[in-house]
Amino acid sequence: MPQSENPLISLKALGQSIWIDFIQRSMMESGELQRLISEDGVCGLTSNPSIFEKAIAESDEYDSAIAELMADNNSLSDYDLFISLAIQDIASAADILRPVYDASQGDDGMVSLEVSPTLADDVDGTVMEAVALHKRLKRPNVMIKVPGTQAGVEAFKQLTALGICVNVTLLFSVARYQDIAQAYLAGLEQRMASGEPIKGISSVASFFISRVDTAVDQALVDQGSEAASALQGKIAIDNAKLAYAYYQEVFGSDRFKKLSAAGALPQRLLWASTSTKNPNFSDVYYVEELLGAETVNTLPPATLVAFRDHGQAENRLATQLAESRKEVEQVASFGINLDDITDTLEKDGVLSFAESFERLLSALATKRQALK
Repeated sequence: MPQSENPLISLKALGQSIWIDFIQRSMMESGELQRLISEDGVCGLTSNPSIFEKAIAESDEYDSAIAELMADNNSLSDYDLFISLAIQDIASAADILRPVYDASQGDDGMVSLEVSPTLADDVDGTVMEAVALHKRLKRPNVMIKVPGTQAGVEAFKQLTALGICVNVTLLFSVARYQDIAQAYLAGLEQRMASGEPIKGISSVASFFISRVDTAVDQALVDQGSEAASALQGKIAIDNAKLAYAYYQEVFGSDRFKKLSAAGALPQRLLWASTSTKNPNFSDVYYVEELLGAETVNTLPPATLVAFRDHGQAENRLATQLAESRKEVEQVASFGINLDDITDTLEKDGVLSFAESFERLLSALATKRQALK
């Protein structure tokens, strides 16, 4: 398909960056990541414990690397073994994306590696692990992922003040996103006040989408009225639009303009969990509805392929904000507490990643025994 006919290319022209929400060693070794960059305009990559679990535990691609690492140091813990494997993949992906990073002056070309999900409520532990991962990777286009829990807000502020690029993940509520945006500004201000440069610090706030609809839509169905049912599939988009309105307010403020003059980049919103869970919706629904300037959408491979095939690129994110506010208010009028839902989604998200992480470590323990 010529680039001019590829809908993915059109997204960048409208101001949105497409990252891929997937990593596996073979995609770097086969040239697939480079092809995604060259032909589809992919300009970043995200990973999480679930993705690494699938890549490492469910394939034999890593067996030779595991054997080599064990030969060098057979006393490596399962956790240290995973980190060594993950760093190899993240470093390889970052090197392939480095030209994108350089061309965008640090706005794109980023690759994300997450701290252990067991640290979600541990400020000091999160900061310590993030700093350690940052030092081992030694690449400017790597983001350390930190969950957007209450503890994560403080950890993120400290890491920004240390000059570390962070992807804040598992954001579900506008209120928590507001805390994160304010923490970013505070971290930059703290760093600047200490005489350290703030140019080149990049960050994204990963706002989760489809999981919100899955939970809210079930509550709407349970409510039982036609008016409630009519809101199915809308609230996750509305939630994202309200977050985007806050982004525009904060990063258009005089406070941020002072930081921007010193070289600061805005912390872009990144739409995560954008695969469609409801079979009644288009498989590119959350890509088309969330297209807006100065944002990122990280797509799992199947969603990326679907949008390449039949996606429509049209800037819709900044439209109908008043309608979005009204629909969120309607949900509340039905006795559905969106804050309670997003709080539960945050807790469930942390737990899900922690469970994936434990399964991954267990699979590694089995593999290392088999490879002895």
